[in-house]
Amino acid sequence: MSEAFVELGTRASSEKSQASGSTYLHKPKLLTLGGDHSIALPALRALKQAYGKPVAVVHFDAHLDTWHPAKYPSAWIDPEDESTQSFFNHGSMFWLAATEGLIANGSSVHAGLRTRLSGDDATDHADDSQQGWIRIATDDIDEIGVKGVIQSIMDRVGTETPVYLSIDIDVIDPGMAPATGTPEPGGWTTRELIRILRGIETMNVIGADIVEVSPAYDSAAETTGLAAAQVAYEIITSIVKKGLIEQEKTGEKIGGVRDEL
Repeated sequence: MSEAFVELGTRASSEKSQASGSTYLHKPKLLTLGGDHSIALPALRALKQAYGKPVAVVHFDAHLDTWHPAKYPSAWIDPEDESTQSFFNHGSMFWLAATEGLIANGSSVHAGLRTRLSGDDATDHADDSQQGWIRIATDDIDEIGVKGVIQSIMDRVGTETPVYLSIDIDVIDPGMAPATGTPEPGGWTTRELIRILRGIETMNVIGADIVEVSPAYDSAAETTGLAAAQVAYEIITSIVKKGLIEQEKTGEKIGGVRDEL
């Protein structure tokens, strides 16, 4: 996966694209559908290489996914051996990304959280805090509303920092998106998530994933698949909209945008 993403990250539509001064128009955008959330790690590796610096992550999930793997109660993990393959899993990939210098420390956000690894004190979030994330809990939406969630994300990330959107479908309540391996009751509605994504569309999104969709668990109406497809649509159209704005600023032809996006 890392090799494939890096190869994609080196592509340009033409020599003109490579020579262009518009980074947004002529740098790659990677959108991945999953599948296991661990695919975020190879995508971040490729994007750092393509853009030459760490990127911010806006992570929608019921779970942190920044936990040190040794904290998992597991018979097959050796806490003294950080080279073990078992350290790489769908709850530790952002911890690994941080140790590899892929994530912009101090610019990243978790949103929709409603679980812990263990305990209920600050030590449970220690690794996460050291990596410079802020955390927006699911329940926060009851206090600050959708607009407040949007504002919190935008205040943290801004419109210039390259951003990777990572969306675990379990951020949505399992009553609306049941087809996921780790469902957590009490999530956001599909409508709330879509509204938040539209509210942050001015961010400099350079990559995204929609993950943890498990079709075997879906209803006959395929509500989870439909939600994931709509989320992908929202992200793609936001990237295109951003590209058209950049095209207007630089005066480049729209065809260049179409080639890249």
